[in-house]
Amino acid sequence: MIRGIDHIELIVRDFDEYVDFLKTLGFKLLTHTKHHGESAELQAPGENQPIFEIHQATGEEVIGVNHIAFKVDDVNAANDVLAKTKIDFKKPNYVEATGRTTINLRDPDGWRMQLVDSKRKDPA
Repeated sequence: MIRGIDHIELIVRDFDEYVDFLKTLGFKLLTHTKHHGESAELQAPGENQPIFEIHQATGEEVIGVNHIAFKVDDVNAANDVLAKTKIDFKKPNYVEATGRTTINLRDPDGWRMQLVDSKRKDPA
């Protein structure tokens, strides 16, 4: 079902500072949208590297890793597989701001994870 890591979402203190930091290290800016206030997706250098999704902390959010998203070929097929397990998960959700369909779930220790359709569309 899982093909690899799609992205890792980080909640940061200073959005612009963090984006500039990653760009200085050689990360490529893929998107910059108003998703969750401001959001940027930057890809690590090299072939088939994961993407880091950056959001500035707001409200009661805690700085650090928000979730790890894993790539799947078909979110709906993954939904069907999960439905036959004891894993607690949310039904597939299309996120217009990112152009992605996701399934949110938590691991046995409560860490947030996500399954993401491997087909990326341009954000709205």
